[in-house]
Amino acid sequence: MAREHKMYIDGEWVDAIDGAVYDDLNPYTGEVFAHVPAGKRVDAKRAVDAAVAAFPAWSHTLPVERQTLFLKAAEILEKKQMDIVQILAEETGCTFGFAMFQTMFTPGLLREAAGQVHGPTGEILPADLPGAFYMAMRHPVGVVAGIGPWNAPLILSLRSICLPIAYGNTAVLKPSTEASAAGGVVIAEVFHEAGFPKGVLNLVTNGPGGSSAIGDEFIENPKVRRISLTGSSEVGRQLAEKAGRYLKRVALELGGQNPMIVLRDANVDDAVDAAAFGAFLHQGQICMSIRRIIVEKPIAKEFKEKFVAKVSNFKVGNPKEPDTIIGPLINQTQFDQVKRSIDAAVADGAKILCGGKSEGLCCYPTVLTDVKLGSAICCEETFGPVVSVIEVENEEEAVAVANDTMYGLSASVFTGDFTKGMDLAERIESGMVHINDQTVHDEPQVPFGGIKDSGWGRFGGTAALEEFTELRWISVQRTPRQYPF
Repeated sequence: MAREHKMYIDGEWVDAIDGAVYDDLNPYTGEVFAHVPAGKRVDAKRAVDAAVAAFPAWSHTLPVERQTLFLKAAEILEKKQMDIVQILAEETGCTFGFAMFQTMFTPGLLREAAGQVHGPTGEILPADLPGAFYMAMRHPVGVVAGIGPWNAPLILSLRSICLPIAYGNTAVLKPSTEASAAGGVVIAEVFHEAGFPKGVLNLVTNGPGGSSAIGDEFIENPKVRRISLTGSSEVGRQLAEKAGRYLKRVALELGGQNPMIVLRDANVDDAVDAAAFGAFLHQGQICMSIRRIIVEKPIAKEFKEKFVAKVSNFKVGNPKEPDTIIGPLINQTQFDQVKRSIDAAVADGAKILCGGKSEGLCCYPTVLTDVKLGSAICCEETFGPVVSVIEVENEEEAVAVANDTMYGLSASVFTGDFTKGMDLAERIESGMVHINDQTVHDEPQVPFGGIKDSGWGRFGGTAALEEFTELRWISVQRTPRQYPF
């Protein structure tokens, strides 16, 4: 039986003003998972108004009060873990392993927020005027709008509003249409149960095709002071262009064409295990997923044989079965896009070492070789279980191939020489580089984010202070100032 969900505005569970709903589908069975309010721009304005009303009181709460609420929310989220795992599987096709990862990561995110409530500190500045005293102080910005994606909705939606609220801001969260429950309702339920005051967190959902109108309200409403988006580079560019007309700051975590370099001195077995995880976790539907494995030729044959042998045995199918590795892609549109990418690569001369087939929306793990450098499969984001293995002569060529894309989110280097790994890490154009690990990695306290077309801004740790607080200069003239007239 389908669930019935509501939006969460000003501490109340509400329907859309016009009563509209949409069907949120299970990507594996095609059945209706939930009926969700199809909010419009007027609903978004109502949510923003509630956040505005809550801001003065919330921004002046004692840090320890905010800390207590975040710690309580973390405990509640942990208690709901298995229920949320079920929701993630049914709503997003998430396999058991990735669902467990999300539910284990997010309590830490709430606890990081609890630890940062005392973070917005200032400093004393030197003054060049007699009798003057200068201070730089951080203040919350006001209302923050968070726009979450469908691929890791629990983590990425919570990340968009968690630290901003800890700094004293209030928030409006808009989850993806494909993940309104896991990326929205679940989070609002946790905050409500933890006892956050009404209006501090507000949730607005929308039906298919309704995201732009909600986004326009966030952009054009002067009461929204920051927008945090995790999504595609195309959507991020559109949002940034519109926001620029209103001089509104946005934090963007966008797509990736993430390389993994395997040097000839690497432990091949370790590299194979890492590549299999980094390329195919959650069907490759992660912004940090490995898209290209760049291997030096002396070990390329061994690597490909072991890699193909490993991933060819991955279980494909029902995400609710604990041993399933590859579940369904999120919808038919995404499936068709992945299939077109594979077909185009083959037409360009690529060879399929394994995979290339599907059942329903489940695409088998696909490994390509002999891909044409500069082609779409090497430069653009393929958001699915597809990875290319590219052979290179040396580390110089490896870095050149790794950087041959407009993206720059995450990268990795496997080598037995730490110094060499550090050298390559500094030369790879990426916001994050992992030595002797794969590309899919995040922790609540790290400065997560990309460069180039992978976005701007940082979402974790103390780096988030720069995004979601204002630095103000306050001066005090302790003795009368002498003016020239």
